[in-house]
Amino acid sequence: MRAGSKLSWLLAVESGVILVLPFPVAGPLPHWRAQLAYLALVPLFIALLARRPYFGWPRVASNTLVAYVCGIVWYAGTCYWIQSTMHLYGNLSPLVASIMLFLFCLFLALYFALFGFLLTLAQRATGSIAGALCSAPFLWVTMELACARVTSFPWNQLGYSQIDNLLLTRLAPLTGTYGIAFLIVAANSAIASFFLLKNHFVRLIAPSIAFLGVLALYLGFSRDIPRQPAAAKAILLQPNLDVGGESGWTGNAFDRQIQNFARLSENPCNNYFAGLPIARTPMVRPECSPGMPAIQLILWPESPAPLIDNNPQFRHALSALAQASHAAIIAGDIAIQPPSGENKGGIYNSAAFIAPDGAFAGRYDKIHLVPFGEHVPFPELLSFAGSLTAEVGQMTPGTRRVVFAAAGHHYGPFICYEAIFADEVRQFTKLGADVLVNISDDGWYGDTSAPWQHLNMARMRAIENDRWLLRDTNNGITAVIDPYGRVLQSSPRHVQTSLLAHFGYVTRQTFYTRHGDVFAWLCAIITVVLAFDGAFHNRYRGA
Repeated sequence: MRAGSKLSWLLAVESGVILVLPFPVAGPLPHWRAQLAYLALVPLFIALLARRPYFGWPRVASNTLVAYVCGIVWYAGTCYWIQSTMHLYGNLSPLVASIMLFLFCLFLALYFALFGFLLTLAQRATGSIAGALCSAPFLWVTMELACARVTSFPWNQLGYSQIDNLLLTRLAPLTGTYGIAFLIVAANSAIASFFLLKNHFVRLIAPSIAFLGVLALYLGFSRDIPRQPAAAKAILLQPNLDVGGESGWTGNAFDRQIQNFARLSENPCNNYFAGLPIARTPMVRPECSPGMPAIQLILWPESPAPLIDNNPQFRHALSALAQASHAAIIAGDIAIQPPSGENKGGIYNSAAFIAPDGAFAGRYDKIHLVPFGEHVPFPELLSFAGSLTAEVGQMTPGTRRVVFAAAGHHYGPFICYEAIFADEVRQFTKLGADVLVNISDDGWYGDTSAPWQHLNMARMRAIENDRWLLRDTNNGITAVIDPYGRVLQSSPRHVQTSLLAHFGYVTRQTFYTRHGDVFAWLCAIITVVLAFDGAFHNRYRGA
């Protein structure tokens, strides 16, 4: 197969398409589709590593472009929802929104190009196809680490495809999602070796590993782990407000809406799903007793409601609710800090903390803002995209992580998009949080794959840190997630309701919580050594 041949490009496209399938596409991920992750990279490996008599820098460039095409296809398939979000809520025309999605794919697919480049250098450095295949897991983890740290968009990392595999996710408390991705790529390498290597003995390794992989998949997806103690209770409000349609809360309308929120927060006896909010999950009607149940926490999500931190009506309503329920409250709001002295002030996407005695006792300001949603990067260059922030303005990022304390327990709040950053979320647990709280407004995504993808990434944060996670959203998916990443309770989507959540507190810390991405950085060091060696030495002779 010649470098850059039509077959190479077709194999790259095939890999990109198959790689979309182990992630949510239009709903929750079926277990059978998750298994495609173990095959998805095989066509790409064949396209990049098949024997060729000539191996100079032109082939390195050609392989880089082949991998780049695979990345473009994958990003287009897995992040297609960006187009509708920009069109519906960013006031961009369908054409401009589509162009923005295309540019997004062209930009982020450069990481796949980097992987193709590194894999080819590894083949030069090791002098063999087998050496390159053994190097692939290290190179892939390095690529994902770069995507997380350089451009801050670690969306749908490969390890998330195994979120329901209770055997493989046991790696996450040690290595984060990177360890799971490492094993998936290693399995792809083993299968690809069957097609790429001549040695018959070596080729037997692939079916053997495939058999072990199938066994691990079966054991992981069928594994039954007893539920963890869940003695604490919380109420999760799901207001179900239309994104961009709730700006007219003035006068009596504001009071009526706040009173409705308070009523839902005091009367959580509503049906919920005993698992993911899908048709086959049984619906549960909680046992309801007169009066408000004894609870520890009330959550109000990030939402399009104009809840301003210093609004007296807002503060009075939340203080009264906290005092009446004898519970702490974490509520999404907007904090406005006027300029004073050297402080330029700003507008913050925040989570307010109200103690059980009604006092406003703290505030967390979102640190990792959403590009084109809460701020426009390079505004002079991209002034045409300013309408994307019309609803919220140009937000100011927070500067420190905060853990809220009440009645001897500590809550680690993070907001929406921050759920995809494993190394940042672990900081809340490291600061002492014994339960994680994620408030989010997934209404921006509509009925696309994005809410389900976002949920799976949040679930991995619970696993990595061995913590219960209370996920409160504006319109779904509001859920209770246990330390194994299982969704135990969830509210119906697109319904105004409240969920009486049962959860527990955990104080132990995992290796990942304490040390973060050590495994990924070790992979990066090995990758750098291989890349430098391959750049200056070509040991490959086409055999």
